[in-house]
Amino acid sequence: MLAVVVYGVWLTLLYFKQDSMVFPRQYAGPALPEGRLPPRVESVWIEAGPGGVRVEGWLLPAERPAVGDKHPAVIYCHGNAELIDDNMERATEWSKRGFVVLLPEYRGYGRSGGSPSQRVITEDMVRFYDWLVARPEVDGSRVFVHGRSLGGGVAAQLAARRPTAGLVLESTFTSIASFAWGVGGVPWIVKHPFRTDVALRGYDKPVLIFHGREDDIIPVSHGRALAGMLTRAMYVETAGDHMNYPPDVGAFWDRVDEFLKEVGR
Repeated sequence: MLAVVVYGVWLTLLYFKQDSMVFPRQYAGPALPEGRLPPRVESVWIEAGPGGVRVEGWLLPAERPAVGDKHPAVIYCHGNAELIDDNMERATEWSKRGFVVLLPEYRGYGRSGGSPSQRVITEDMVRFYDWLVARPEVDGSRVFVHGRSLGGGVAAQLAARRPTAGLVLESTFTSIASFAWGVGGVPWIVKHPFRTDVALRGYDKPVLIFHGREDDIIPVSHGRALAGMLTRAMYVETAGDHMNYPPDVGAFWDRVDEFLKEVGR
C-alpha cells in the first residue's frame, strides 16, 4: 500500500511538473527588445484565439530571384529551450537557397503572450501557415517545414493539418509520450504527447531526417524509427549529440541541397 501511495504521489508530481519539462522557457536566451530586428527581417504578429493573445513570427525574404513569379517557402520550428532569435543562421541558409522563411514563435516564449501547450502551438502554426501561403510572393504548393527537436514534433502536427511539399526533421522524437516510462511515469498522464509517429502515419511527401548517434536527450532510435515508418524518407545519421548538432554544418546543408534537388523543389 505504501508503494502504491508513493507511486501515486510521483505520478501527480510528474503531471504538474511536465509543462516546465516540455517547455523549459527559463533556459531560452534573452529575447531582443521588441522592434530591434536582425537585418532584412520583418516582424509579423497573429492574434491567437480569444483573449487577444499575440504571437510573433519573423519573416525573412528569399535572397535569390524566384523561378517564375513566386518563391518556395519554409517554416522553421525551433527547439523547446530556444527562441526565434536564436535561429537566424538556419533561416539565412534557407534564404540563400531562394526560400521565403518564416520563424514562428511559441506562445509564452520571447515577446509572445500566453502559455505554451501542444494544442495552442499547433493552432498557432496553422494560423501562421495560412498567413504565409496567402502572401503574393509565396508559392503555396511549395511550402516545406523544418523542425528541430520539439520543433520536429510541431512540424509533424502542422503537416497533419495543412498541405506541405516536404519536411526536414532534425533530432526529433517519435513522441514525447514515449519518454514517460523513462522517468517512472505512464504515457496516459502526458498532456503534450506530440505523437510524431501518429501525425505522420500515411504521410506521402519527402522527409529528410537527421539524427546524431550520440544524442543523449532524444536517442538515435527515434530517428531510425521515424525513417522506418515513412515511405519517402531520406535518413542521415551522423556523429553528434543533441545540443551541438550538426557537428559539420557544411555537410548538413549539402545533404539539404541533395534533398531539395531530389524532390525538385
